[in-house]
Amino acid sequence: MNTYSRFAAIVVLSIASSASADVFGTGENQFTIDFVPISGETNPTSGPGIVSNDYRIGTFEITNGQWGKFEAAYGEVAGGNGGYLYDSYWTGESVPTNRVSWFEAAQFVNYLNTSKGHQPAYKFTGTQGSDDYMLDTWAPAEADSGTNRYRHKDAVYYMPTEDEWIKAGYWNGTNLQDYATKSGETLHQGDGTSGTGWNYWDDGYATEPVGPWDVGSGSEELNGTFDMMGNVWEWLESPYNDPTFGPDSSRWLGGGSYNDLDVTNLASFDLGSTYPSYETNTLGFRVAAEVPEPSALSLLSLGGLILIRCRQ
Repeated sequence: MNTYSRFAAIVVLSIASSASADVFGTGENQFTIDFVPISGETNPTSGPGIVSNDYRIGTFEITNGQWGKFEAAYGEVAGGNGGYLYDSYWTGESVPTNRVSWFEAAQFVNYLNTSKGHQPAYKFTGTQGSDDYMLDTWAPAEADSGTNRYRHKDAVYYMPTEDEWIKAGYWNGTNLQDYATKSGETLHQGDGTSGTGWNYWDDGYATEPVGPWDVGSGSEELNGTFDMMGNVWEWLESPYNDPTFGPDSSRWLGGGSYNDLDVTNLASFDLGSTYPSYETNTLGFRVAAEVPEPSALSLLSLGGLILIRCRQ
């Protein structure tokens, strides 16, 4: 392998193993989503968090600003399956979008896919924006891994499953941690301005901030994410104890929120659940994604490779 080929391989590998940002929409409705990579090489031996493939998880929860640009491009977002229309309670461009149902989050994810020419992750029937816009399930031949009938096997963007979410937040390469803290840092309440800590009520002793803070205002977590613990609960793709994947079955929730008195709600072993049409000001979501194909990574690095080659 010559010097240029070796360098090209190093650059592509570096991009594949580091944080990245994907761009969606056009013009004034353009927005980006940051992702961190999660490796499938190591896994727990049993229990939750086993994911054998590489994937990416959103660095931050989806914000009001990102949602607003999506909605401007997409049109009215129906509550889906009898749910309410989206109406965020907490305002501010950089706070996590909230009072969003699972069905509404699924439409956001579908837009991420279709706006880039990919297969929608979730199957809806009826007319977009109307009361008859309903979630359906994919046939086994279309379903991810043949069993996840919510997600299409060819989708690039999706809500994380219970296993994907737990692994991204709490797996350190050797074992599954109770909390998503980095080595040397202990779980503590943050103030939203110092850049450390997490946003939860801390048994009622914390007084600030009231409500969710701007995403990324606290400590970076174990695998490069922010606010997987606290801020707002996050919708997960997986049904709660329903192997049939019923459209209206309860879904798992992860991470706890700013309003949680019990710190164990932030733990890997204490997820919540609720109906997918449910909306509340303590509930939002983040997205996950496939790892880009090597050809796409090569295109991203092409300009830098040419420049560096010319300088040699």
